[in-house]
Amino acid sequence: MTYQDPIDVQAWDEARVLTGLRQGDDGAFEQVYRRYGGRMLATARRLLRNDEDARDAVQEAMLSAFRAAGRFDGDAQIGTWLHRIVVNAALMRLRTRRRKPEASIEELLPTYHADGHRVLSGPEEPYPDQALEQAQLLALLRECVHELPEAHRQVYLLRDVEDMDTDEVALAMGLTPNAVKIRLHRARQALMTLVRRRYEGTSTPQ
Repeated sequence: MTYQDPIDVQAWDEARVLTGLRQGDDGAFEQVYRRYGGRMLATARRLLRNDEDARDAVQEAMLSAFRAAGRFDGDAQIGTWLHRIVVNAALMRLRTRRRKPEASIEELLPTYHADGHRVLSGPEEPYPDQALEQAQLLALLRECVHELPEAHRQVYLLRDVEDMDTDEVALAMGLTPNAVKIRLHRARQALMTLVRRRYEGTSTPQ
């Protein structure tokens, strides 16, 4: 018996859809795409920053999922499984792009005096999350993430936006877990510098 029920995204049944996927039923895959396609595209866009590349990555991910469905043992939810596949598809496209020399992150990191105290850019360096509403801060963060060097941007997005754990990110990017932790820490520091600069620029009286 194959999975032939009418597609109804509102009446999602994980177990039945999974059975359909394993049987290679087109209706199950259409239902999966209608439920998760938008989320997959949003993930790919965040990583690739290009709509055409993002759509291609989603298509590649769905094709990979179709081919691997028979081996999917259901140890995770279908959405989690697809998320891993689209992240890998996006990272693969990033690796195949012609690499440009990457800007250093060093000038965005805090510096310290010999006694260990942080060097401030001014007598009362503003700290944006104390002065901005949460929605404004999040908007600034989204804008500033794109200014991070690519390797650090990817780690930040995968850990703090896509909510993957350290080991998953390490596996996806071919890094050690310790390298992921270091890049994430530096990315967060750099982001606060970028947000602070953007905040100072937008809050300066005209």
